[in-house]
Amino acid sequence: MKLLRVFNRQKSRVVGVPFFRRIGVHLLEKLLADPKYELGVHLIGAFEMTELNETFLRHSGSTDVITFDHHEEADDGNLHGEIFISVDDALAQAGRFGETWQSEIVRYLAHGILHLKGYNDLDSASRRLMKREENKLVKQLSRRFDLNKLDCGKNV
Repeated sequence: MKLLRVFNRQKSRVVGVPFFRRIGVHLLEKLLADPKYELGVHLIGAFEMTELNETFLRHSGSTDVITFDHHEEADDGNLHGEIFISVDDALAQAGRFGETWQSEIVRYLAHGILHLKGYNDLDSASRRLMKREENKLVKQLSRRFDLNKLDCGKNV
């Protein structure tokens, strides 16, 4: 099954959900060659992210992205999960790193999918490897798509 659902539950920025979904499908099918996936991506605000972070990870405050892996043994390597992206955190981080908030939410999407593929960022060596792959994917996506068009709110 190939299913990528995107839910926009935040009000900080208008996000072109169909375009964001196209970027996600391209990432999954062309760049990562995942034949089967069933993912839900939730664009949320800092308040909801804080609740998720505190409830499920026992960390205080908001964070940029949280991934829940729903993979089961019978899935045979297929991706099943949910990715929660805080648009508010993307706005804050973009300013800090001199990026656009649009490229930040695409980065968080790539980061979440990499977690589902088995990457982790628990130690510095793993974090460097994951960051390198994340940077490569965002660069490839930004060559293929004008990420700034994510804020148009239209199907591009």
